Amino acid sequence: MRTLYRNTAACFIGAALICTSYSCTKSLDIDPQGQITQSQIISDPNVAANLVTGIYNIFFAGDAFGNDVRGFQYVILGDIASDDADKGSTPADYGDAATVDALTTGASNGVVNNIWKGYYQAIARANQALAQLQNAQFDTTTKNKLIGEARFLRAYFYFNLVRIFGGVPLLDRVPAASEANSPQFQTRATAQDIYKFVIDDLTFAAANLPVIANTSADVGRASKGAAQSLLAKVYLYNKDYQNAYLQSQAVITSGTYRLQSDFTTLFRAASNNSAESIFEIQAGQNLACNASIDRFSTAQGPRAGGKNGWQDRGYGFNNPSVSLVNEFESGDVRKNATIITINPSNGANSVGTVLFDGLRIPTQDSVQNSRYNYKAYYSREAEPNCGNFDRLPKHVMVIRYAEVLLINAEAALQTGQSGVALTDVNLVRARAKVPALTGAPTLQQIWHERRVELAMEQDRFFDLVRQESVQPGRAAAAFAADGGKTWSSTKALFPIPQQQIDLSGGNLKQNPGY
Repeated sequence: MRTLYRNTAACFIGAALICTSYSCTKSLDIDPQGQITQSQIISDPNVAANLVTGIYNIFFAGDAFGNDVRGFQYVILGDIASDDADKGSTPADYGDAATVDALTTGASNGVVNNIWKGYYQAIARANQALAQLQNAQFDTTTKNKLIGEARFLRAYFYFNLVRIFGGVPLLDRVPAASEANSPQFQTRATAQDIYKFVIDDLTFAAANLPVIANTSADVGRASKGAAQSLLAKVYLYNKDYQNAYLQSQAVITSGTYRLQSDFTTLFRAASNNSAESIFEIQAGQNLACNASIDRFSTAQGPRAGGKNGWQDRGYGFNNPSVSLVNEFESGDVRKNATIITINPSNGANSVGTVLFDGLRIPTQDSVQNSRYNYKAYYSREAEPNCGNFDRLPKHVMVIRYAEVLLINAEAALQTGQSGVALTDVNLVRARAKVPALTGAPTLQQIWHERRVELAMEQDRFFDLVRQESVQPGRAAAAFAADGGKTWSSTKALFPIPQQQIDLSGGNLKQNPGY
């Protein structure tokens, strides 16, 4: 299994970059060989490319229960906070996740603080790289491609921050030493300003990144299609449906991507970097056995309980909810490809639950929870790994073609193109083996399709909040159906971590309701 993010060349001594513990000690293949000089970066495109690789490596730098960008802490906010999933594990396990699940998150919650720290660490890497790349002396095309990658990643980081917290401090560059404690960098910009910044970064990226086929040597790096796809999603969140349609349509008509024919194998190692994948966090094997997101798969794996008697596969967190189970239509192949259902005991006829790799999970009397996230499952027996089960090399698809089709469908419907919307939705439904819709789809039908297609991919909470802004009352109804949870508009954003407010000397202001 190949690993793209190989060299944390972000470690060098330069005028604008200070080497942090994460960027130096979490090297994925080899330790940095000496110090990389500023003159090497601006004159050698290969060294500069390694500097950008250091930004990608932030996905691996965190800890499952510490600073995080796209690992288990993000799973808690994207899935467990939503109506798609429950916390799982044992009732007393991980209280901070339990309060997120119950919609009672407070400003002292460790999950939101871990996310805040992880994302600003990621933004710092992007800004550090951009500070050096702007002085590059090699050819303009290569220079702008590398800048485009860095700006794509920075845009992705800020897009998630604004969805989680609303307006946040806008660090558009590496602060000079004299600016280290400037209120400018400790005061929240508006959400509108953050979105404008994200759109600017993605517009540059889309104009300067190449089309990358999933068979190329650059697979896994940001591409033109990735920038356009994320830009379409950002426009959708801003209710700019015309631009959401134009950007998603550009991806569709490019011919670069297509739906993988069999949904049931989409999230297995054999389908890594498939034609459906537009931006995918890479993982693999290396000497240090750490080229993956810490415990992404293991934290969500089936957990022993009751009689036990079997070697379980994880901690038991992030369990698909009854509400999600009920959302699937009869015959939808996505249901059993998304949810591992633990079968009840049936006396002598009990066979348990058998997964795609032949692993038999015992019946409910030996398992802690009733349902698990199949999309996060990684087979220790059937898929490559190097023996570190905390670092199973599970790829994570951040953007895939099916979502672009559904963005296009929603934007088309909102701009009066119901025929286009119908075609998009029915392409997704055909693969799922459910009947085609007839006539113009409704917004609710498109949102239903988003839910069952993208379930347990850590986007549901944010998507539900977005839908609430389009159709007030939708979130309250969804959470009421998820165990009777109470929703209010103040819960659309998570609290600014109290630790960060304290560190800012009070310059950071809290979200309403906390």
